[in-house]
Amino acid sequence: MDFEVPVYVFSGFLESGKTSFIREVLDDPNFTQGERTLYLLCEEGEEALDEVLLRRTNTVAIVIDDMSMLTPAYFEQLAMEYKPDRAIIEWNGMWEIADLPEKCLPESWPVYQIVTTVNAATWELYSQNMGPRMFDHITNADMVVFNRASDAEKEKIRAKNIRAMNPRANIFFEDENGEPEDYMDNTELPFDLDAPVIEVSDLDFGLWYVDAMNDPEKYTDKTVKITGMVYKSKDFPADVFVPGRFAMVCCADDVTFVGFLCHSPEAAQYQQEDWVTVTARIKTEYYPQYRGDGPVLYATEITRAKKPDPELVYFN
Repeated sequence: MDFEVPVYVFSGFLESGKTSFIREVLDDPNFTQGERTLYLLCEEGEEALDEVLLRRTNTVAIVIDDMSMLTPAYFEQLAMEYKPDRAIIEWNGMWEIADLPEKCLPESWPVYQIVTTVNAATWELYSQNMGPRMFDHITNADMVVFNRASDAEKEKIRAKNIRAMNPRANIFFEDENGEPEDYMDNTELPFDLDAPVIEVSDLDFGLWYVDAMNDPEKYTDKTVKITGMVYKSKDFPADVFVPGRFAMVCCADDVTFVGFLCHSPEAAQYQQEDWVTVTARIKTEYYPQYRGDGPVLYATEITRAKKPDPELVYFN
């Protein structure tokens, strides 16, 4: 096949608002201007397909009953038969999202965006009973929308550090009337962004990491001072390492290492797991590890440091 089919994936559990969201997207003139859309429905929710909308937006809907149907050969067959300009996949909430690009799609079907919708009224119940699957939905998304969110639910969700599960994603609330609110609105940071050197305390490392990953442009050309543990990969150049911290995302089973790439001619002097305090200028650059643009540190000073107590980072 000599053309690409951009793929937009909508994930979430039943009653999370996926179908409503897709209907709004298809009906948006900024998205639909006569292109042919292939709509793969992997999970039939409470809302029926709007046949009038499908015809008006030049959309072909196909129901997928079993994940085993989704093979690269099947997608190539669909491309030859329908010649779509793009595809929308309403993903089954019980299937792992990572399986889609890794096992199902051919290279000519690149994933442009993954949107996860969550019913704010039921997210806590699903998190308690299907935590790993909820974590999968959120961590793989480019955008997360908590809909039907009351003020009380918004506070609960913020308290659970949802931002930390996926710092690169755009996260929004929608209230009962559909009014949007950015997850980071009204968030007060415990360090001074206007200071000549932004000094991030050991306890605030997690908040700084999340905020910088969420809005790297805010930190571009600013100087920061942090303490972290040295991580080196065999794939890194000799002058690159990551000064980072192990962080608890939402529970003890979800501890992960977080930090940003750092360039320094002194990098070779430090070994894996050394603790260092780094003063660095921040640039915003593209890296595959970030799946887009993100903060990159250029160290102006590195000194050895003691291991913080507590060593583990939290995001509140």
